[in-house]
Amino acid sequence: MKRVLFVVKESTYHRYVERGDEPRAQVLLDQGDPTVRRMLPSHIDHMRTLEEVRAACAALNLEGHFHDSTSPLPPLDPFELIVTVGGDGTLLSASHSIGANRRLLGINSAPEHSVGFFCGARSGRVREALDAAIGLKLIPTVLTRMLVLNGDQVVARRVLNEVLFCHASPAATSRYILAIDRTVKSVDEEQKSSGIWIGPAAGSTAAQRSAGGDILPTDSTDLQFVVREPYAPLGEEIVLPKGLVHEGETLVLHNKMRQAKLFIDGEHTVVDVGLGDVVRLRVSDEPLTVLGIDRRS
Repeated sequence: MKRVLFVVKESTYHRYVERGDEPRAQVLLDQGDPTVRRMLPSHIDHMRTLEEVRAACAALNLEGHFHDSTSPLPPLDPFELIVTVGGDGTLLSASHSIGANRRLLGINSAPEHSVGFFCGARSGRVREALDAAIGLKLIPTVLTRMLVLNGDQVVARRVLNEVLFCHASPAATSRYILAIDRTVKSVDEEQKSSGIWIGPAAGSTAAQRSAGGDILPTDSTDLQFVVREPYAPLGEEIVLPKGLVHEGETLVLHNKMRQAKLFIDGEHTVVDVGLGDVVRLRVSDEPLTVLGIDRRS
């Protein structure tokens, strides 16, 4: 019997209403408030998919171990396959604990309410996806991840989407020197902006694109940086408003702010950056293998 680890999303409805983390949520639900209108339907779809997963395990004779996505993952060696049940956020969170030699399948548990770009399966097709994954019939896609250092300290080595570097206050100007360390013709520029997005191809359809970046091919090994709202004196232009950092190159940020932060793959992992600190970002040696996703070319 093959063992599969299922990393299961904790729905917003469960957190806010069933567990009581946000008492006002039930009041808003009772009032039919539009801000919470999708909360219960998404939860119902998620729970139905979870039952579908359990039924598929029984039908395929799999030993399923179900794990809450909000808790650290257990040792992964005993498992043939790692599967997330939720959306892209669930897969992204789990990916930080998964090294380069593991296979990851995402199941979009509420596709009517979630994009699920990284999910190679969805509700209604769980059994066939699990069967194909166990049988090595789902096409693997190797996604580049990013390594981040503050000085000599590694602060993240498995960044899948992006890092935001900016002032601690969103209303304040971010001040820094941006440099690209290349073997030939390194470049640098002192900048003022609202911050800078840096990330691999997997995140290029999200924040990078929204800030004016390009959508990179899924299998690209480049990193992309996009400066948010760059400031240039009248009549002048920013030399490095966005660009690519190729494998073997390093993006270097010399911090000129007393209070700066790195937001790593979302808002949950935050690193303080002090005046004069030097942040370096480059391609990680730990890519992520995801099964069954559509590829961009």
